[in-house]
Amino acid sequence: MDPSVLPDLIDIQDEIRTDFGWKLEDDLISARELRDTCDEKSWAEPTWTEKGRETTRLNLQERLISKPLTILGAAADAEDVRGAIEDGHAIIAADGAVGVLNEVEFPEIAWDALQCVVSDADGDETHLAMAAERGVIFSLHAHGDNIDEWTSFLDVLHIYSTPIILTHQTPETILGMHNPGGFTDGDRAVCLALSMNVSPSELTLRGFRTDIIGRWTGSTVPERKMRKLEWMRRIVEIAGVEM
Repeated sequence: MDPSVLPDLIDIQDEIRTDFGWKLEDDLISARELRDTCDEKSWAEPTWTEKGRETTRLNLQERLISKPLTILGAAADAEDVRGAIEDGHAIIAADGAVGVLNEVEFPEIAWDALQCVVSDADGDETHLAMAAERGVIFSLHAHGDNIDEWTSFLDVLHIYSTPIILTHQTPETILGMHNPGGFTDGDRAVCLALSMNVSPSELTLRGFRTDIIGRWTGSTVPERKMRKLEWMRRIVEIAGVEM
């Protein structure tokens, strides 16, 4: 585990697996397959090698610690983006929430502020592909039931030679991948920023709701999603970030 990651942000992943009845082995299989698939494709895209992914991670860290940061959650709207831009923030989008950047008056300014998309590849592929084409860094996540999704979206990232870092949600050390903590794309984006030495006081969360399912949420079961949002709230509290 990276020394900058709070142990509680890793330990809670076991609690979540127990709550939903998921198996650690499934998370491990998905993570290792994602890592291996990227390494196999590295002949065509050198930045996807383990060394290349670490370079991407260090580049992202340098960008994130240079100014205050807004993380856009699944309930984000155009006003949230405007607020981030007016405050001079860099932006991380949680998966499909990247689509909200197209809804502001001057989308190019919003896209220029975007530094990373944190994704488990179940958001709207049209919007995710727009970010990929622009060369925005993707933090691509593996969990036990998203192998089909990351396999499909990896082809999109490969077409555009999109820089990536890889994350997983297991207590194991997996070379070429990182576990920053967290669970949903939104709270994992928080954990990722903290793991890169961004101070909690420099983080602003916009579009994070626990009472509704955000419109940028990918395919989901409503009752289960509401349970996930409660876990998100707990993780953000542990991280010491205000919602």
